[in-house]
Amino acid sequence: MTPRWKNRPAGSNWGDFGADDQCGRINLITPEKVKQGLAEVRDGLTFCLSLPLDLPGGNALNPRRFPPRRFALDRGGVANFNYAASQDNPDWTDVLNDDRVVIHLQYSTQWDSLAHVGGEFDADGDGVDEIVYYNGWRGGSDVAGPANPGDPHFEGVEARRLGIQNMAERCVQGRAVLIDLHAHFGDGREMVDFARLKSVMDADGVVVEPGDMVCLHTGYARRVVEMAGDPDPDVLHHANPVLDGRDPALLDWVTESGLAVLIADNYAVEALPATPGHGRHAMLPLHELCLFKLGVHLGELWYLTDLAAHLRAQGRSRFLLTAPPLRLPGAVGSPVTPVATV
Repeated sequence: MTPRWKNRPAGSNWGDFGADDQCGRINLITPEKVKQGLAEVRDGLTFCLSLPLDLPGGNALNPRRFPPRRFALDRGGVANFNYAASQDNPDWTDVLNDDRVVIHLQYSTQWDSLAHVGGEFDADGDGVDEIVYYNGWRGGSDVAGPANPGDPHFEGVEARRLGIQNMAERCVQGRAVLIDLHAHFGDGREMVDFARLKSVMDADGVVVEPGDMVCLHTGYARRVVEMAGDPDPDVLHHANPVLDGRDPALLDWVTESGLAVLIADNYAVEALPATPGHGRHAMLPLHELCLFKLGVHLGELWYLTDLAAHLRAQGRSRFLLTAPPLRLPGAVGSPVTPVATV
């Protein structure tokens, strides 16, 4: 099939998985990678890698994202919670609960879909930048804007292409590798470029191969848990190691390693704000590379501390990861309850 673009961004893999690909590098999680993940199961132990979805608490981390709000369903003007069915029929003994939730899909432990971040790029070669996303899918027609921009709730927004459902349908299970930055840098804010990342990997004997899912343990999510829903903004924005997304060598490593997805227990995986750039450039350079150029899904705010401690005690870094997002068509992100099995 003919690509929908004349130009593709430098360093991108657009078209490598097919002109109509919407899955990106999870295509590298092959049956062989699943079997490699299963081979890492030795102890039969499982670890929940999700924060409680009402953490971090408040909206100091991102002023546009709020904790979930739960409501009882309406049952004819009565809350359908602790509802005695005998109110409808005196012979019935059932007591019913039914609830609903308003949730910001990227508030807590989450996946970013490939529709989460695009770029302004001259994909059609007419000399004018347009809004495009991974593999040349267009903003507006493929990743739609609000159906009614005048609506204060922006109802009708949908990623017709690149939505999180593509990831869910691929199941997201295979071999994962944990890189323990916290063990080497502690709780202080440290910018981790490729040289520092490589020093950690070399010291711990960590090897990343194509199709592996890479998890970065920084200790950030542990501190979120310790703040118990009342977070200190200074900790939220200035704590624990974080990748330097502006480091060219780090970006080269993400490209050349063949990692399938990139996950961290912190907010954004990379430093936000990033170190300064020059000219027209991405605000979030690692997001640009992963989501826009390579089709690498990002996982944020995962809870990795208990898993990291177990793996370190065992002298291991690999495990089986199972982490499908919600199968919610058109969504640009999703909560996730990942499970590590070792």
